[in-house]
Amino acid sequence: MGRNVRCAQALLLAFGLGAPAMAQTLANAPDKSAFSLFDPTPDADLRSFCTDRPPKANLPCTVDAGHFQYEADVVNWAQTQYGGVTTNTALFANPTLKLGLTSRIDFELNIDPVETVTTRTALGQMRFTGVGDLFLRTKINLAGPEGGDFQAAAIPYMKAPTAAAGIGNGALEGGVIAPISFALPKDFTLLFDPEVDFLRNAGNDGRHANIQFLGNISHALTSDVTAYLELWGQASEDPTNRSLQSSLDLSLSWIVWQKLPNLQFDAGAFIGLTPATPRIQAFLGVSQRF
Repeated sequence: MGRNVRCAQALLLAFGLGAPAMAQTLANAPDKSAFSLFDPTPDADLRSFCTDRPPKANLPCTVDAGHFQYEADVVNWAQTQYGGVTTNTALFANPTLKLGLTSRIDFELNIDPVETVTTRTALGQMRFTGVGDLFLRTKINLAGPEGGDFQAAAIPYMKAPTAAAGIGNGALEGGVIAPISFALPKDFTLLFDPEVDFLRNAGNDGRHANIQFLGNISHALTSDVTAYLELWGQASEDPTNRSLQSSLDLSLSWIVWQKLPNLQFDAGAFIGLTPATPRIQAFLGVSQRF
């Protein structure tokens, strides 16, 4: 195991535990295994609205069978200053579209229609604008499909290189994410979100593992507002560009109107803790289920 991987593990353990407030203790949860894409879950039996936004964390919950959900950045801006280069990245809209296939499985698609990357060096400035890469995912709930004290899922994904040069790296890549959440006393929720990505080397001479660690803790401040505190770490084993990134992430989600419990707004900021990490990433977002 590489030095950066060990550092990332130590960083996560040192800063401790974290999570989103999504788990719930449910008694007598209905059996919804018979529902499918073509025989949707009745509205009266829908589980509580659950999104992967606003933190970096992915949650074990899936979209109910036969229902559609979008989760989107309205705007997302990040700045990185590393190695004498300042990079500003802006995303607009950036929707993730989700479709419930069964009571435990959904299919997810993400592509940013407008992405702008601006780099500045001592020699000048370059700007690239275009469509981002296409991400295809399947989320498979392994435990606690209706909530409960323990939930787990597996999320295999693939990235198709649809982005133009200067925005993407032109490589087909993928990985797997394995979120696990626990209900804690006093309505806190703890979530761990390990991830392994298989990415092309920067020198285009092979592939390497990129390992991410995440701890997230969340709590409902009111019946409509939930707060999230998260520690994230990433270790790249690229032989020509090994790096360690980490961030402290703060975010809020808000159900604006109780008569529209399937509409959520959110905001947050991710604060970089190492030189290779974006110094700041700030965003506003919206999610809705149909």
